[in-house]
Amino acid sequence: MTKTNLVTGFLGSGKTTSILHLLANKDPSEKWAVLVNEFGEIGIDGALLADSGALVKEIPGGCMCCVNGLPMQVGLNTLLRQGKPDRLIIEPTGLGHPKQILDLLTAPVYEPWIDLRATLCILDPRQLLDEKAVQNDNFRDQLASADIIVANKADRATQESREAFERWWQHAGNDRQFVQTTQGCIDNALLDLPRLNSAELPASAAHSHHHANKKGLAALSLPEHQRWRRSLNSGQGHQACGWIFDADTRFDTIGILEWARLAPVERVKGIMRTPDGLVRINRQGQDFFIETQNVAPPDSRIELISAVNTDWNALQASLLTLRLSSGD
Repeated sequence: MTKTNLVTGFLGSGKTTSILHLLANKDPSEKWAVLVNEFGEIGIDGALLADSGALVKEIPGGCMCCVNGLPMQVGLNTLLRQGKPDRLIIEPTGLGHPKQILDLLTAPVYEPWIDLRATLCILDPRQLLDEKAVQNDNFRDQLASADIIVANKADRATQESREAFERWWQHAGNDRQFVQTTQGCIDNALLDLPRLNSAELPASAAHSHHHANKKGLAALSLPEHQRWRRSLNSGQGHQACGWIFDADTRFDTIGILEWARLAPVERVKGIMRTPDGLVRINRQGQDFFIETQNVAPPDSRIELISAVNTDWNALQASLLTLRLSSGD
């Protein structure tokens, strides 16, 4: 049986960073796998995890629970039967509802395969000050379904956010475990804690996504001779727009960072090739992080998520002006 953990969390809470930390500190003798789901179509999280040493399967373009869980079942079965990992980490999209995933993982068909351990919810406590997040059914149910609440980004906490978390914890914490951390530094021992929270969650509200036509499960490469392309997705009150550029395209370093910092959206994530090397971009609201990346996909890719109507064409036009290499 494969020890399995669900790692949930709303947009920008730090799920992928936390999983990368767990993978970096795992027992070298163990084989781990990650089933990662993204709201957008580009597959940035999968690219970030690709060099982690884990087996990675991507389900981009909406909730992995859509179509009666078929995309998730295909990815799950592939990892379990072909990869035979010692541990499986499942990272749903930040806009995903945990109920269908937990229902599937506890279904009789997976009893011989899966040893379901603690579910972790990564939380940026400042999100408790955001009325749009607090009123979001998925945000609330991610917290409700968790056995362990990981209050991430402690270095960014304010007195107001600490008080908001304390109020929430007194009301909803119950007997669950709470840990506080920065930059997703989670103790791997938490993964082996048992699943305690069996509270019945309400079914998720009806939702739909627009899925672009694509081959396979992930947009990991461009068609031959195509220099770049754009992918769009929408659902659950959010829109995503992502771009992927070929390996010969470089971007002005300062220009791309300013473009990402000033884009009128909630979420920006990308890995971009520049004359200064590979740059990883991660922005949630006003929090803006950049770091060099040693390994990246054979291209540049960046994705934006917004809760309001956004002029993607205008953003694309300004993005294209930042290319240093000639391109179509």
